[in-house]
Amino acid sequence: MTNYLITVIGATAIGKTTLSIKLAQHFNTEIISSDSRQFYKEMSVGTAVPSSLELASAKHHFIQNRSIFEDYSVGQFEKDALNKLNKLFTKNRIVVMVGGSGLYTNAVIDGLDYFPNVDSKIRVELNQELKTKGIQFLQKKLENLDKESYNTIEIENPHRLIRALEICIGTGKTYAEFKNKPKAKRNFTPIKIGLTADRETMYNRINKRVDIMMEHGLLDEAKKLYKNKNLNALQTVGYRELFSYFDGNCTLKFAIEEIKKNTRRFAKRQVTWNKKDESILWFNFEEDVAKIISKIETIINVNRN
Repeated sequence: MTNYLITVIGATAIGKTTLSIKLAQHFNTEIISSDSRQFYKEMSVGTAVPSSLELASAKHHFIQNRSIFEDYSVGQFEKDALNKLNKLFTKNRIVVMVGGSGLYTNAVIDGLDYFPNVDSKIRVELNQELKTKGIQFLQKKLENLDKESYNTIEIENPHRLIRALEICIGTGKTYAEFKNKPKAKRNFTPIKIGLTADRETMYNRINKRVDIMMEHGLLDEAKKLYKNKNLNALQTVGYRELFSYFDGNCTLKFAIEEIKKNTRRFAKRQVTWNKKDESILWFNFEEDVAKIISKIETIINVNRN
């Protein structure tokens, strides 16, 4: 019997959580989250963690299961997720995975990419440039060295940005070149369901979500985390902008607009990342769920025969 991993993909605020729950309920199965921002229990408002009602509607895994004080890599997540899938497949040959972190999603489905070791001095120099010249200087450097990675990775995250740059500088090749490798063998067949919307609709949904986050206490949540602002887990949109406000570098109104702008930029990168994958089955975010389920069941029945 073939195992299936139904993976819900799409830009932030597009409706992935709602669809994943409906799919899990229909197939009487559980959900694995591959959203790297939602792993951390101290971050809930700013990462749009599913509500208590949503979490009760279907069993979720890898939601707020870590602390921001723990180091947790994509490699560790890959191992943990595969172990969890093996257990879940003993109960149901269909499992749902959802998340906006393309790197983490791809690690589960295809395996991690191999990157060679490079001189550690390069990272030290890049971190120094980050401190003295700012993140935009490094972003421009990556754009010049590796336009493909500049357009796809989360360049607002200094850890990811510096990782891509050190590979480019240390190897003389682009970071993107090392991402083209044979896929790892898995004991499941992925079915990728993508949700899409026109850009104006997507951006309006993002702006509205940020407003709701502020109403639900994002400012207070960020204030509690401010003393730990240098932790890697907190180098993310929604917190970094408010930390800048707490530092006295901008007004609260400006910080909120920056959250919206940077989230829109993040969504644009998600779209660019996902466009490269021709195996994704795309649906409008308002599509009748019954039609999506019908398409999934057709694929499963064809493979069964």
